[in-house]
Amino acid sequence: MYRYVIKRLLLLIPILLGVIFIILFIMSFTPGDPASLLLGQDAPEEAIVQLNTEFGYYDPLPVKYVKYIFNALHGDFGLSYRTQKPVFGEIIKRFPVTLELAFCSVILTALMGIPLGIISAVKKYKPIDMICTSCAMVFASLPRFWLGLLLILFFSVKLKLFPSNGVGSWRHFVLPVFTLAAPTAANILRLTRSTMLETIRQDYVRTARAKGASERRIIFKHELKNALLPVITALGVEFGMLLGGAILIETVFSMSGISTLMITSIRMKDTPQVTASIIFFAVLVCITMLIVDMIYAFIDPRIRSKYIK
Repeated sequence: MYRYVIKRLLLLIPILLGVIFIILFIMSFTPGDPASLLLGQDAPEEAIVQLNTEFGYYDPLPVKYVKYIFNALHGDFGLSYRTQKPVFGEIIKRFPVTLELAFCSVILTALMGIPLGIISAVKKYKPIDMICTSCAMVFASLPRFWLGLLLILFFSVKLKLFPSNGVGSWRHFVLPVFTLAAPTAANILRLTRSTMLETIRQDYVRTARAKGASERRIIFKHELKNALLPVITALGVEFGMLLGGAILIETVFSMSGISTLMITSIRMKDTPQVTASIIFFAVLVCITMLIVDMIYAFIDPRIRSKYIK
């Protein structure tokens, strides 16, 4: 197992090298320059040129890339153009908000999607199945930002039950967490239902039922355990996407997470801050996928035997 983990961690090196190049390449083509955005359009041309030169803005892309890699190997990921502070300081300060938002959303997704998917599969073609699948189709088709605005209008503006912005207490996370979880839970419900229906038709399920095993034991011991593998993959992928893709929700609910930091940095063409943020996300996603694969090994003995070899 440890050899597999080491191999996956070593794969981070080419991934990060590619991510850095892509970010620097894209940022070099975005309009504007950091000095003009920071000093304003009315600043003297000499001051703008001098500040851009200090930032290394006029360096060719290969030079920027080599410099960044060299400095990163020495633990220096640069200073933010806006704050002139180390880029990872701001990331670490804002990361708990994004992590809490993504983690709570995935937990709520699993708590809603998996049980309803099991019920829908067990009660196939019955009224409760029709209700669950219909609701899943509706929520899966809703844009998250639109759902968030509706929740703010109803629960914050009209009923005044939950705040519409900020991160002061747990009540601030209720609406954004549900906004992120509801469409994903709909997809998990449909996936759980389809995988459960596949396992129900397997021979070992028929054998267990023929031996007189209780229906509860058949569902949770034989069907669910084998149906969970693709669901776990989907949840792991979704968690990684939420860590780096909650930009719209953090913007709608005015939450000071990493996503809003990235948006501000992109607008100000703060290349060191944008690059460090995406590197941070890339590492988190890769580690999340590694954890998902390790969970696979604990659930499925066949996969565990491959790791042991």
